[in-house]
Amino acid sequence: MPGYFGTEQQMALQMAAEKARDWMLSTPGACDPGRFLGADNPDVLGWDTLFDILKRDGVFGFRLIPSEETEAISRRLQAHNCKIDFWDVFVATREEAVPASTAILAAGLPDGFRYCPELQDSESAEMAALQAFMAEQGIAPFSGTKLAGLDGPALTVAIVDADNTLAAAAHCYFSYNRFSPYKKWAWGGLVAVSPKHRGMGLGKFVNAKMVSECFSRFDADCIHELVAATNMPSRKMVEASGLRLDPALKCGIAMVGGEGRFTK
Repeated sequence: MPGYFGTEQQMALQMAAEKARDWMLSTPGACDPGRFLGADNPDVLGWDTLFDILKRDGVFGFRLIPSEETEAISRRLQAHNCKIDFWDVFVATREEAVPASTAILAAGLPDGFRYCPELQDSESAEMAALQAFMAEQGIAPFSGTKLAGLDGPALTVAIVDADNTLAAAAHCYFSYNRFSPYKKWAWGGLVAVSPKHRGMGLGKFVNAKMVSECFSRFDADCIHELVAATNMPSRKMVEASGLRLDPALKCGIAMVGGEGRFTK
């Protein structure tokens, strides 16, 4: 079962994305942003197809778009009464990320904290609690199917405190299909830390654990994470695991009309 979670709109988008999973994996130019449909090459996918999906779903993802194309994309979307928000892209190769993340993990978690067993049931109470935890931190969560890695290589890392209460979480999976130049790039994100536990370095630990496990388990060449340009704490967190800003790439979320960002 899928384990949809969130607002009515978020669950409808998760359902549409899961129904289109095979299409995203087999269509040149398409990719899987996790929460909705998307493209890493809108010209190859076709703008008519893109706008049909955007009109139907209200949201569409742009992944690893050349930075020099963002202004033209924004204008094209504005002409269709759509807005787009962009995030900076931070990237690390296996050779860059593994030593950095391993060094962080070697210090060990602060006293009283531990890593959770991985969740394998998309609709368990524990999965719903994890999704609620992410939502409370302003992150639009993935479906339980994706968080549990039931539709492709993926992993979710979570840290709990001495009371067995969620303190931090992160996730990685593969967004890109065999037609993409980024087919062996993993995406890392959904990093959330409980407000009561901030300032203890748990974001750095959970991100490093996710990065380390990604390269340990999966055949990834690179990992990339997305950070809002003004989010300096997240920038420092991903840089600690060896990732560096790639100014040549951007990721974005387009929405029909609307205000605010779809996710943090």
